[in-house]
Amino acid sequence: MAVAATIRIQEADFDVAQEIAGLSKGRTDVGAVVSFSGICRGSEQGEPIAALTLEHYPEMAEAEIARHADEALSRWPLQGLTVIHRFGRIAPGENIVLVVTASAHRQAAFEAAEFLMDYLKTNAPFWKREESARGTGWIEARDHDDAAAARWTKS
Repeated sequence: MAVAATIRIQEADFDVAQEIAGLSKGRTDVGAVVSFSGICRGSEQGEPIAALTLEHYPEMAEAEIARHADEALSRWPLQGLTVIHRFGRIAPGENIVLVVTASAHRQAAFEAAEFLMDYLKTNAPFWKREESARGTGWIEARDHDDAAAARWTKS
């Protein structure tokens, strides 16, 4: 069967279970499905958050995510993958991102999902602005996210 790869950048919410089912339904070649869903937290360092606003350049974001999805498909024996990333104003408790990978075996599915999430967290062209009682401010990159992504760099 062909490898199913879906990449969507959208303002609307998504249904995690429906996306997982859509990737694996009717597939007898899939033995493992790994998913990661990122959800907007209601606080950061003990301070309540009203919302996050994610901004992006549509063509750039789609092309970059597709490039990394292609790399995941070339590095691991996947039967499918889905990446969905939201933009716009997102309230606490709402979905932000979903990565689903499907493979015949769990190790490839886990590693590919981690690779894609590490990329999305550190290098995907999205900018996050946080709203709180203190006002609004841009969220800076974090060193531990960069360190996680660095392990995937080919030597």
